[in-house]
Amino acid sequence: MKVLGIVLAGGEGKRLMPLTEDRAKPAVPFAGSYRLIDFALSNLINSGFLKCAVLTQYKSHSLDRHISLTWRMSSMLGNYVTPVPAQQRRGKQWYQGSADAIYQSMNLITDENPDIIVVFGADHVYRMNARQMVDAHVASGAGVTVAGIRVPRSQADQFGVMTVAGDGSTISEFLEKPADPPGLPDSPEEVLASMGNYVFTADTLIEALEADAADPTSRHDMGGDIVPALVAKGLAAVYDFKDNEVPGASDRDRGYWRDVGTIDSYHEAHLDLVSAEPIFNLYNDQWPIYSYQAQLPGPKFVHGATVRDSIVSAGSIISGATTESSVFATNTRIEDGATVQRSVLMDNVRIGKGAIIRNAIIDKNVVVPPGTLIGINHDDDRRRGFHVSPGGVVVIGKGQVV
Repeated sequence: MKVLGIVLAGGEGKRLMPLTEDRAKPAVPFAGSYRLIDFALSNLINSGFLKCAVLTQYKSHSLDRHISLTWRMSSMLGNYVTPVPAQQRRGKQWYQGSADAIYQSMNLITDENPDIIVVFGADHVYRMNARQMVDAHVASGAGVTVAGIRVPRSQADQFGVMTVAGDGSTISEFLEKPADPPGLPDSPEEVLASMGNYVFTADTLIEALEADAADPTSRHDMGGDIVPALVAKGLAAVYDFKDNEVPGASDRDRGYWRDVGTIDSYHEAHLDLVSAEPIFNLYNDQWPIYSYQAQLPGPKFVHGATVRDSIVSAGSIISGATTESSVFATNTRIEDGATVQRSVLMDNVRIGKGAIIRNAIIDKNVVVPPGTLIGINHDDDRRRGFHVSPGGVVVIGKGQVV
């Protein structure tokens, strides 16, 4: 069967400001060496789906450049990962929603003429064997299959929640952020939340998109409009993420999925990476996460530097400093006597002598002067123009002067 992958990467990411001040959400750096979009693309490529279109829109330059430099497939074999900007093929308007993004890019489907279309979001951190989901979709005979992850009922109001019929597969109801949904039959205190990943039979998706485009009351959203319409027709099935088997997964990180849509969740996802037995293991060589790797020397620790539970990327030098539970991207410099704890530093950050950094995210090209305190007094942080999240994470934007 011919499979086309479509990755929805046009989101603004307003809740991740100021990290999205100068870039699209899927282009936000993650874990020192990656961008958020690398996880969705790696899952598709590792699953053997080698024709992928990435639909972009807002502030897409760094995202387009990253895809062009990193995701080079074999053109001889007809494989590709290609960024597709908004083209206004259906009129003088930008994408009105995730469904409209695919509708306006219908030429991609027409040209490829696939049997199956896999639609993934671009801003979650996880591993998933998408081929298993496609196999389940084909076996079910459904028009769309929605990936579902089990979350506590107490968190149901943060997700689209699916009620499953007695056959254990058909979605009987799709509830948008319900306050008190019924629990699962085998786990009453859990619900199945949509992961924002879908597998469509191509004809079903085309028909649904055309009907949605003709509906003036629609928000033109995949999860808010397309899926509920197919649920109402009895054409939607669910795929439980707990059944997904990824080669090389550890007992600790099996089934890991993190929505990093807020500063606090983005920060917490980094902390999931750094322990000796991480909650999410980047070192699974059977299901690698691919990205562009800068041509730089290895990290260096000198003058008695103490580095605990941290990821340190290429080109970085930690000199006589102490770090704990932190992630450092390429070309970071941390000087004598500085302390960095529970923090994320992006490319080319400089931390001066004696500075103390706690619970912070520091974007690219920021220089922190010697003796500076960040994350110690939030009132002082706010007075200096830094963003402080509800969870107390201090964010310094790209190139911001400290």
